[in-house]
Amino acid sequence: MSRPASRIVAGATALLIAAATLAACASQQPATGGSSTEAGEPVTGGTLTYLEYQTYTNLYPPQAGFYPNGGLVNNITARLTWQNPETLEIEPWVATDWTVNEDATEYTFDLRDDVTFSDGTPVDAAAVAKNFDTYGLGNADLGLTVSEAINNYASSEVVDADTVAFRFSAPAPGFLQATSTINSGLLSPATLDRSLEELGAGNATDIVGSGPFVITDEKLGTELTLEARDDYDWAPPSFEHQGRAYLDEIHLIVTPEDSVRIGSLLAGQADYIRYVQAFDEARVESSGFDLYAPQTRGVNNALSLRFTNPLLSDIRVRQALVAGVDSQEVVDTVFTENYPRATSALSSSALGYKDESEYYAYDPDKAEELLEEAGWEPGADGIREKDGQRLSLDVYEAKAQPLSKQTLELVSQQLKKIGVELNVKSADAGSYAEDIKDPLKTPLYHSMVGRADLDVIKSQYYTKNRNTLLSDDAELDRLLEVVASTADPDERIAASQAVQDYLAEQAYVIPLFEEPQVYGAAPHVHGIEFESVARPQFYDVWLDETQ
Repeated sequence: MSRPASRIVAGATALLIAAATLAACASQQPATGGSSTEAGEPVTGGTLTYLEYQTYTNLYPPQAGFYPNGGLVNNITARLTWQNPETLEIEPWVATDWTVNEDATEYTFDLRDDVTFSDGTPVDAAAVAKNFDTYGLGNADLGLTVSEAINNYASSEVVDADTVAFRFSAPAPGFLQATSTINSGLLSPATLDRSLEELGAGNATDIVGSGPFVITDEKLGTELTLEARDDYDWAPPSFEHQGRAYLDEIHLIVTPEDSVRIGSLLAGQADYIRYVQAFDEARVESSGFDLYAPQTRGVNNALSLRFTNPLLSDIRVRQALVAGVDSQEVVDTVFTENYPRATSALSSSALGYKDESEYYAYDPDKAEELLEEAGWEPGADGIREKDGQRLSLDVYEAKAQPLSKQTLELVSQQLKKIGVELNVKSADAGSYAEDIKDPLKTPLYHSMVGRADLDVIKSQYYTKNRNTLLSDDAELDRLLEVVASTADPDERIAASQAVQDYLAEQAYVIPLFEEPQVYGAAPHVHGIEFESVARPQFYDVWLDETQ
């Protein structure tokens, strides 16, 4: 690999490699059991039937965090760089080399000269500049939002046909890794002239990307067909496989019913499925199929406590909720060993992780004491009351989170023991989309986010990003800005750990478990791989019809 001429990048890469030693569970091998032996040389051809749990919503890369979106964007776009999912090192892809100035406010990339979009137009410096101008600045007229992966973006410069530079208003040490994420997938300039709505469901065949596959057919909400590009020949140089993808096509079928996905796989009607529920893992493995559980390496599956709700404004109440939730029981009851108990806002395999276990110990006696100190006394039905108001809180199940309803119902039972009522509401409710933006209507929020970079914590909690806390805490924002704008790698890790400390000290979140994405595959499916936060990579997949 050609190395960037930058002290900052070299230091960051060293940290990435060191952090990777903590991430053994992110291997591309089956999680346990199954039939993982490769059967000879890869075979070109065939159609992979892939069952997806949910339908995609949009193919604008900055909105690809939703896993059904990301699974598509990951395969129809190339990126400037590739993050090795084993080492987390940043490697060349469309960019052959790069330099970064001392304070990480200017990045220059040298590009390959043989890359094209699926309509045949070149992926040149002008096209790359337009991509990052759009992702870094947004386009209000078209409704295109700023990417949460890019901070402090100022401008681009087309130096020549194969060289592009980017400048930032403040240090942007996370930008190199951002260029490797699906949020920075390269789309054709014409595609970026489309509105956000025109990049949404129903328009998949109009998306012109730069990756190994192109979407050729869509049945709205139910099916997609991805075909291999015969002219694709710009895989990351570190890949053993070069040239077009092995598969001819992928037939993606949206299959929300767990029993149908599993039944289809085991019956040979599907080759590969996403979202094997914890309760189905043993069945898949015992039937001789492969199970994969790559970790998402970001902000853990957790409950955000929205402290601007008056019921949660007292830190003693929040601390009581934290102490009243037994996350180990959640893992032991609802999940499997593929879902380790969370000990911080960040996953233990994430960059910058700090063990905050002391703040998240289960202690119902302490929880009751805190609530009594805060003036909440048990009512006639056991639910605590204060000034005539019940300590009753609402939370919506999160369809994107594994077994969210079951998880929240168990948490509700745990909190009831300390006199707190937690009402679990269906995400299908008509008011759901608006209610989750209101801390009065949704004081607790169930979510996570995966990204293998220190900026992930800012993505989740910053007021101008996802803002899952619906926060008005200026100090939290300040701490998050330090993470995203500190050039020195060691100081940046310290800044992330300061955020984890603050979230724990303020009792802003209840971490539950470290979330994987769990997939099942038939024994004849080989070459299964994932990008760094567990989205499927179909480029190396091949089928052995003799098995």
